Amino acid sequence: MPDRPQSALVTLPNIPDPDGFYSELIALHDGRSAQDSAALNARLILLLANHIGDRDVLRAAMEAAADSGHAR
Repeated sequence: MPDRPQSALVTLPNIPDPDGFYSELIALHDGRSAQDSAALNARLILLLANHIGDRDVLRAAMEAAADSGHAR
């Protein structure tokens, strides 16, 4: 595996047209059962994780996602 500089998880808005992206993401699930949507989400997560490829960034993303779903 080639050496790449380590990078931090980007949590500030970084997607052009975030509302448009969200609409596309929701449309991707139209007409799918809950089980098919969950499987689609899993495939999408694995594809994006592979694209990112940085284990530290992926770990930080998992921690941030886990923390954001709970009230403190």
